[in-house]
Amino acid sequence: MILRLLFNALGLLLIAELIDGITVDNFYAAIIASIILGILNIVIKPILLILTLPITIVTLGLFSFVINGALFLFAASFIEGFSVNNFWYAILGSLLMSVVSTIGNRWINQESTKQKIEYREG
Repeated sequence: MILRLLFNALGLLLIAELIDGITVDNFYAAIIASIILGILNIVIKPILLILTLPITIVTLGLFSFVINGALFLFAASFIEGFSVNNFWYAILGSLLMSVVSTIGNRWINQESTKQKIEYREG
């Protein structure tokens, strides 16, 4: 869990370097932002997805990008040291953050599986 948090924080710092409209002041702010984004995605996102289900169905799932961007912008609104200039940067940042998180989770799961196999064999 800590490794995923660190990976997401590093990913957020990388995203901030790549996109001019997103700024992260330091690694501490990136860790706090990663924690808050994780909490929002676990608690608030499922509620928003259920409430906006008709719009999501009509738009063939594209409205979920809007929800992700809104949560990203919401997190940036109250975390000191993490800012997003506008909603379009928030959507792009949330999309890239999803990619980084997916890559990190797959890598961590793969390493965990390798360790379990080595433990059983040895």
